[in-house]
Order: sequence, then structure tokens, then C-alpha cells
Amino acid sequence: MNTLTSTRAVRVLSAALTFSFALPAAAQTPSTDDGASTIEEMFVIGKRRAYQGNFDDLEKPSADQLMTEALLQEAGALSLDDALDLSAAVARQNNFGGLWNAFSVRGLAGDINLPSGFLVNGFNAGRGFAGPRDMAGIEAVEVLKGPRSALFGRGEPGGTVNLITKRPQFETTGDFRATYGRWSQMRFEGDVQTTAGASDELGVRVVGFYEDAESFRETVETNRVGLYPSVTWDVSDSTSVTYEMEYTEQEIPFDRGVAYSESYGFTPRETFVGEPGDGPIETEVFGHQLELQHNFSESWSVLAGLGLRETTFEGNASETNFGGRQTYFLDGQTLSRFFRYRKFDSDYFVARAEVAGEFETGSLRHRLLVGADYDRFELSWFILRYRPGGIPSGTDVNTLDSAAYLLLDVFNPVYGQSPQPMPGPNTNRDEDLKGLGVYIQDQIDITAQLQVRVGLRMDDFEQDLTNLRAVPATTTATSDTRISPQFGVVYLLNEGISLYASYGEGFRQQAGSDYLGDQFEPNITESAEIGLKLDLAQFSERVSGALTFSLFQVDMSNILVNDDRPEAVAVGWFSRDAGKARSRGLEVDADLAFDTGFNLWLSYAYTDAEFTTSNLEADWGVLIEKGDPLINSPEHQVNLQLSQGFEVVGMPAQVGAGLQYTDDRLGFTAFDFYLPSYTTARFFCEVRPSERLSVRFDLDNAFDEEFYTNSYADVWVQPGAPRRYRVTASYSF
Repeated sequence: MNTLTSTRAVRVLSAALTFSFALPAAAQTPSTDDGASTIEEMFVIGKRRAYQGNFDDLEKPSADQLMTEALLQEAGALSLDDALDLSAAVARQNNFGGLWNAFSVRGLAGDINLPSGFLVNGFNAGRGFAGPRDMAGIEAVEVLKGPRSALFGRGEPGGTVNLITKRPQFETTGDFRATYGRWSQMRFEGDVQTTAGASDELGVRVVGFYEDAESFRETVETNRVGLYPSVTWDVSDSTSVTYEMEYTEQEIPFDRGVAYSESYGFTPRETFVGEPGDGPIETEVFGHQLELQHNFSESWSVLAGLGLRETTFEGNASETNFGGRQTYFLDGQTLSRFFRYRKFDSDYFVARAEVAGEFETGSLRHRLLVGADYDRFELSWFILRYRPGGIPSGTDVNTLDSAAYLLLDVFNPVYGQSPQPMPGPNTNRDEDLKGLGVYIQDQIDITAQLQVRVGLRMDDFEQDLTNLRAVPATTTATSDTRISPQFGVVYLLNEGISLYASYGEGFRQQAGSDYLGDQFEPNITESAEIGLKLDLAQFSERVSGALTFSLFQVDMSNILVNDDRPEAVAVGWFSRDAGKARSRGLEVDADLAFDTGFNLWLSYAYTDAEFTTSNLEADWGVLIEKGDPLINSPEHQVNLQLSQGFEVVGMPAQVGAGLQYTDDRLGFTAFDFYLPSYTTARFFCEVRPSERLSVRFDLDNAFDEEFYTNSYADVWVQPGAPRRYRVTASYSF
């Protein structure tokens, strides 16, 4: 098997594991019967996360979802994609050959040329080219639906995903796991924490993982290592400081998936369409977060933080050609390709401070958040490309120069037949995006039942775009100011039921510039929703959990489309921010736990996402007609997870099952190409022979469904994995 080329990752991980094993052992902390999560414990002792405030779920005018660590483990989620599949409001988007996370929320996605942005503990830490995010070190995942720019600032148009990391809990515990799975998957995880200091005021936690795995895709092998240490210092009863580090290095072959022809169907899902000789793409992230919390009183606190994140992405890739350059459309057997070398770098810095508190004016109770943040995101794009010319009409594929077109027989692939081509200049640019924002949110108790939320945020941001291919290099500087309001109302019918309605506006900066060199206007979103929430624990002692129904509509403008104005066409191929789309639908979410040990998670979404204007598509110049659906947006999507706890010969055990249904959806914007619907099922069982040891078996895609998760075009389609098993042994103390 391949090994990581960088020895730094191995040294760091080895040191962390050595440190972990050296920590003193202690008795295992017993789990609670009610399944309370670590996050809830953090709130109990007065610690909070940014942008959250002090609200029960029934008091929030939004249909948010929380995937706890217990749920993620039951679902067998090892990656962020696995976790987000639990939310029917989230759909997978083009994942750039498996090299990053890309998703839409409520049918709307951001920039297809960048990974989808997500938050880590409230920081915009998902930005950059770090490769797909692993679930190691993640305590819980939040899907915060609807634009949240009134608090978070720039974000994805349909909603925000926030990852909550594992931080020290001031106890001495540990957990080690080893997994073996189909296609030679070997995975090791460690999570150890303890306390230090004269009065145990220092909490230390180290989480790490290593994984080496082959794939159902021939010749494809990934190698990944990650390390996530954290330290919390309780300076006093009212002040704490937390530092967290993120280090991940991955080697992943660039895999564009399968191609589709109306005449010949999909290429075999086992055939890797790249070249093993190109080597893997190497990604690396090195990040830091520092957070200070001080409680002035039981009602007022301040939260301040700094974040720094550096990412790199480098490697070669042979990729499937499009349209008139694609031989598979001619004979259904031979695939033509082109070649690219990429080197991307990003540096992200963020600073923030937020004050939260409660006060009264007469009979009105106010819960206030006031804050400010500054961030700077620097990107460097360097691409070299070799691409063969178009195929003349009537050409016999057998007469084409195999080396020139990088041909591959998809049914009998023989790799390495052609020498690696010499690529020429394609892209060389730097982007520097800076933003300063201030925000305020006040939730006011008008009566014992009625609450009103109002919020406002102002952002001032600048963008410098430097074209390094130009001689001499040219830089275009632009700036903009945006105001993002929010409004919500919650009516508590009783202690267990609430009705809510909300409206919010959001925006998302867009990379690149128009034919004049000016920055594109941001994506603008306007979102409205109404909903009903139930806390079932208020109605029965036998069941706890939440049930939410919501109706929503989100309108998005300034979508990039092809600029067909004569003055733009005269100087080249450019985009402009003129497209509009709308998404509306219904969502039902349930997270229930019964006193019999039975757990149920249900997430259903009906989403109607479509363009509301007619324009030419940005990359191909093909007409998008008003009413056309948005790419990779299923109308119906369901995720169901069930589990039951019991005892077998005196040993605690659990069995469970999961079902994922995804409707058919458009797979190529402005073209009549749809990905078929699919239903996959998974099963798991776990037994604990002793207090410290557990053994688990997972069976994914149990009925061996052939399915496709997302696409960018008909020649870049990501296939899902066939039936797969995993066996995991865990030891805790």
C-alpha cells in the first residue's frame, strides 16, 4: 500500500498517540440513561458557543437539526458527507473528483469552483482546499436551515452547517478503535483526555485517526491521517480559554467517476477513468482556534476568538473530456481524456468578539447578542492543462491517435499506454477577500407565550483579484457593503408546542470578475418559513425528543450566467451575475428516544428548486429556461435511522437499520440529463462483552443498489459504493 509522502504527519500522530497512552487510566465514566450529549453538559456549566444565545429549541424560529455523536455512530458516519446524508434538506453536489465536500441546503448551492463553506465552532473554518472532512474529532453536526447572514455573515445560500468539535471535559477517559472493512480498509482512531494542574484546572484532549483503504474503483487507494488536540484552561470560575489544533493530510486520486451516454448508458462503476501513474492529489490543512469566554454574571458573558487555517492542494489528473471531444459517445467503449496539473493554496484568518446577555425593560425580557468579526481569505490558483482538439464528424475512433486523445477502454482498461502530456498555461490568479462585520440580535419576550426576534448585520468587504497570466500582472480591487436583516416570531402554545415564522436575508461572495474586471455582486437570498415544533417529553414519560414541521421559500439572485452582451462577447467568454432561482418546500424532522431503548431518526424533505429567469449557462452557453430545475436537487429525499438496545446473555447490545431515499434529479445544468433515484439500506449490530470492550458490524448498501450520488455533467458522475462491510473493535477506559 501507498504511504504518506510527508513524514511530518507521521511524526505528529506518533507523538500524539505516545502522549495519549502515557495518560493515567481511570474508571470509565458511565453513560447517562437519557442520552444527554456532551454539548448539553457544556451548556449546563455555563459555557456556550458563538452565535447561539440562550434558547430552548422551541424558542428558535427555525427548523434546525442536531446530529449528536450517538446518532453519527449509529449511522456509521465516518465522513462529513455521511453525516449530512442524515438531513433530507441537504443534497450532495459536485465534489471535485472526491477532493472536497460540496452540498446544497434546501436546493441551493454556492460556488461550484470552491468547497461548500461550513463552520467549525462558529468559525468559517471550512474554507480552503483541505480535502473531504473526516468525522474524527467531531462531537456533533448542526444543520442550520435558511440564510444566517444576520449573524454568521457570508455563507451558503440555503443554510449553514456547523461542526462542533470534541473539547476537554475535565475527566480522564479514553477510547481506541480499529476497523477493518471491504476493499482492505484499515482505520485506527484514538480519543484520550485528562486533567492537569494543581487543581485540575487544565483539560487536555487528543483525537487522531489514520486510514488506508482501497476502493471498488480499480487502482484507487486513499491514505489519510489527522490529529486534533485541544486544551482548555479554566482560569477561574468565570473565565476559560480553549485552544484547538487541526492537522490533516490526505492522498486521494482525482476521480471524476463515470460517464454517461444516452446510447450506451453509464461506463462501468468499477473502472477508474484517470491514470494511476498521475499519482494522488495531496492535500494538507494546518489550523488553529483560540477562544476566550468570560462570564461577567449569570446573565452576561463575552466570547472572543481567533482562527488561522492554511491549506494546500497539489497533483496531476487525467479527466474525462466533454461533448465534441468525447469518443465514448461514438462507440460506447473508448473514453477520451485531458490532463491537468493543479496547485492551490489558501490562508484564512478570522477574529471575532461577541457579548451575550439578558435584561428587562418594563415587562419585556430581552436576550441580546452583539458582536463583530473580521476575516481575510487568500487563495492562489495555478492550473496547467493539456486538452486534445475536437473530433471531426464521421471519424472512426480506431483511427484516432491514442496518445493525443489519452484514450482508455472502459471495459478492459490498460493504464499507462500513453506518456504523460506536457500541459500548458491555463489559470494563474490570486484572490484576496477581506470582510468586516458587526451584528446585533434581540429576542424579546412580549408575553409568556409570544417572543419576537429581530436582528441586523452590516458587512463591509473588499476583494483584490490578481491575474498573474497577464504581462504585466494586473490587479483589480473592488469593495461593497451589505445589510442583512432577520425577523422571527415564536408563539408557545404550551410547554410542548410552539409555532414560529421567520424571514431573513443573506449573501455569499462570489469569486472571479466580469469582462470589465469588476467583482461579481454577491449571491443574495431572501428566505421565509413557518413551522410547528413539538417537545414530546412534555406529553409522555415514555418518549423524549423533538418533532418539527416546516414550510419554506428561498429566493436567490445574482447567479452567475454566461454574459452574451455584445461588448462582453467581443473580448472573450465571461460570466455575469444575472440569474435568479427559487426553492420552496416542506420538511418533517423527528429525533425520538423511547424508554424501551428504541431510537428513531426521520428526516423528510420535499424541495422544488428551479430557475425563475431564462439565461445562458455560464460554462457552456446553453439556454437555461425559466422553470428548469437546479442541479443535484431531488424533489423528495428521506433518511430514516432505527435502533434498539437490549441485552443478550447478560451483555448490552444494540441493533439498527437505516434507509436513504433520493429522488431523481438534474445532473447537468441546462441539459436533459437526470441521475436516477435510488434507495439504499444499511444494518448494524453491536455487542459489549465487557464494560470496556465493544465489537460492531456494519453492512452498508445491503442490497447492492447501483446508484449515483451527484454529478457536474454527464461525463462527471460520482457512483455510490456497492455492498460494503466493516468490523470495528473498541476499547475504552
